[in-house]
Amino acid sequence: MIENYDIYHYSKQEIFLLILKGTAFCIIFGVLFYNSFLGVLLLLFFLPVYIKREKMKYIKKRKWQLNIEFGDGLSGLSAALNAGYSVENAFYQAISDLKQIYGEESLIINEFRTILKKLKVNQNLEDILNDLGERSRVEDIKNFSEVFQTAKRTGGDIIRVIRSTEKTIRDKLEVEREIQTMITGKRLESRIMNIMPCGIIGYLRLSSPHFLDPLYGNIMGVIVMTAMLICYYAVTQLTNKLIDIKV
Repeated sequence: MIENYDIYHYSKQEIFLLILKGTAFCIIFGVLFYNSFLGVLLLLFFLPVYIKREKMKYIKKRKWQLNIEFGDGLSGLSAALNAGYSVENAFYQAISDLKQIYGEESLIINEFRTILKKLKVNQNLEDILNDLGERSRVEDIKNFSEVFQTAKRTGGDIIRVIRSTEKTIRDKLEVEREIQTMITGKRLESRIMNIMPCGIIGYLRLSSPHFLDPLYGNIMGVIVMTAMLICYYAVTQLTNKLIDIKV
């Protein structure tokens, strides 16, 4: 069970690859913008910032995956409850179905196993689902836990609530997939545009080696190139936010 989905712990392989990738970026930018080994060393101080920023992507990806798996989990629960299974047995049946889709150690299977363990020690299902919503910080799961809690207390149709929530999640994910498909071209264009400044500097370095000499090895050149690097970073962040459309 993951205690907090907003906290991500890198594996050794992930941290190694990120350090390798971040160091490569530092070398490229240090050479292109400062043409100096000292410039590379100074940029390496920003490596922890890069690693921390990448962690947010891992967290977002994990939550997205949990949301998808949760929708399929609700589908399995709905089918099992509709077939006459008890709540506990419905979770067992859902886990059995989900194993065929996502494998043994998927996020939702681990969460459903945790739910079963808590049910066996007589914890309320409403409290368990509420805990999952709080830990995951996934809007659809939090909404489901609140609706489920209300339906349970007022004697509402639990199966109908599960089906309705499943449909809402699927519709939302489908819309987001369509949006991602529509902006795929724009995302590619933004990546090309982000690479262009480095490409231009690299081209000038290769085709006219002495053209950029006035910008290297002096204070004024360092100030100009640093200002360009800051602007470059700001623009790349802006373009990333523009194509990060949330449903």
